[in-house]
Amino acid sequence: MITRIHHVAVAVRDLEAALGFWRDTLELPLLHSADVPDQGVRAALLACGSAEVEVIAPTSPDTGVGRFLASRGEGLHHLCFESDDVVREVRRFIGTGVDMVDGKPRQGLAGKVAFVQPRASEKLLVELATPPAPASLPETSLALAAVHAKVGGVEAAAQRFRDLFGMRQSIAAEDGSFAQLSLAGLILQLTPIGGGFPKPALTVLRLRARSLPALARRLKERDVPFVENAVGLVVAPGPGQGAPLIVEPAG
Repeated sequence: MITRIHHVAVAVRDLEAALGFWRDTLELPLLHSADVPDQGVRAALLACGSAEVEVIAPTSPDTGVGRFLASRGEGLHHLCFESDDVVREVRRFIGTGVDMVDGKPRQGLAGKVAFVQPRASEKLLVELATPPAPASLPETSLALAAVHAKVGGVEAAAQRFRDLFGMRQSIAAEDGSFAQLSLAGLILQLTPIGGGFPKPALTVLRLRARSLPALARRLKERDVPFVENAVGLVVAPGPGQGAPLIVEPAG
C-alpha cells in the first residue's frame, strides 16, 4: 500500500550551491547523496520532518532534468509516494490502464522507484518508491507541511490522486477552484493553472518551523530575501532554491 509522501524533488542547476541553501541555511540534515546515472542526475535527499526533500541537478543538458531546467528553470520537479512494494504498485497501475514511464522499477536514490506518465496524473510528475529500509528520520527544525500545485481541473486532479495514491480529500470548494488532499499528515493543495503558471506544475512548499526568529536570522545572515507577514515567512525563490517557501510557526 501507499503509505506517505516520501519526498518532493527540486530541480536545480548546481547541486552544491543548492545544498548551501537546503542543508546549510535551512539546516535540513543530509541523508544521502549520489550520482544516479540512468536518470542523468546528481541527487541528495534531506530530512524535512516526516518527509524528505530531494535536490536533483542534471549531469548534462540533454537529460530529462536538463530539458526541464531549459524550459521551466529551477523549480519543483516531482512528488514521490512511498509504497511498501513498488513492484506490486507498478503491476496494479499497468493492470488498470495507468500509463507508466517505467514498466518495471529501477534503482533510484530513494530505493526502487518507478515514474508514472504525467498524462496519467493530471500532468504532474509522480514517482513511486520503496526504500531499502523503513524510514528513520532525524529530528529537524523545519518540517514539510504541504505541497501546492496548479492543475488544469481541480476536481479531476483530486479524484485522480484519491484513486491512484490513496489520498483523502479534506477540503474542496464547490466551484472547483480549490481542494486539499492529505496522506499521513501531509497536504497536497490544488488550485487552477494561472498566476504565472500556464501549465500544470508543483509550485510552492509550505513548511513549519520550530523557531521563526532563528530561521529569519539565518536567512538574513546569508542574504536570502524573505518577507515576514501574518502567516509567517515567505522566502522568494533564488539560485539553488528552486521554489518559493511559505514557513509557518509549528504548533
